[in-house]
Amino acid sequence: MKELTALQKIERSIHKKFRREIWRKFISGVQKYEMIQANDKIAICISGGKDSMLMAKLMQQLHRHSDVPFELIFLVMNPGYNKENFLKIKSNAEFLKIPITVFDSDIFEIVSKEKKSPCYLCARMRRGFLYANAQKLGCNKIALGHHMSDVVETTLMGMLYGAQFQTMMPKLKSRNFPGMELIRPMYCVEEAAILAWKNYNRLSFIQCACPLSSGENESTREAVKKLIENLKKENKDIEKSVFKSLHMLNLDTAIGYKLNEVEHSFLDGY
Repeated sequence: MKELTALQKIERSIHKKFRREIWRKFISGVQKYEMIQANDKIAICISGGKDSMLMAKLMQQLHRHSDVPFELIFLVMNPGYNKENFLKIKSNAEFLKIPITVFDSDIFEIVSKEKKSPCYLCARMRRGFLYANAQKLGCNKIALGHHMSDVVETTLMGMLYGAQFQTMMPKLKSRNFPGMELIRPMYCVEEAAILAWKNYNRLSFIQCACPLSSGENESTREAVKKLIENLKKENKDIEKSVFKSLHMLNLDTAIGYKLNEVEHSFLDGY
């Protein structure tokens, strides 16, 4: 039998070693939330970290085997990475046979001057640049590498620090770019599985390359991560419980809620 190449072993591990933890949950999320339709042209947005790189491989393999016709473009934005990080992204893409399309922006330079909410500004600018460049390439969707752990952490951050119950949706229609949509194909995959896949294959990706990564938003997320890890010592399924609760919001027991930017109270129909 012909020995597999390094890349073939990596791709095989997704279907074999991590079939239950990654591949099945990836497929389940794509199907459950109806993320892909026939003739979609999707920009897979790659930041260079473990999440977006795995998403790229998952979407690449789905494209190879899917009966639904759709197109992929692997889009990399350089917001001002240092030389080492940018070369790391390009070398990983070449090794993993991901044909990237690169465009430049000056987001890091702009955000570095922001004092109040640099993380919020950076996130909004990144998404705007990605939508705009994907649309120029004829895409109708962009795909981001957020996973289930991101969803849970974001929800808890909103509750504990923002006094609001809201979460990261599996897909969204763009308000500023008509006809464009955002999807999160790894919505049902836990971060622990992504880390296990990376370590099993001895892969190395860039960490957060933001020059302001020690900001308030980052420390808040780290605090929530630690909280979840501590809770897992008593209940290993704590993340899954929070995630499932997002799909079972009981409005009969909600004191208040917001719909289409309009606030409602349980007293409205009491």
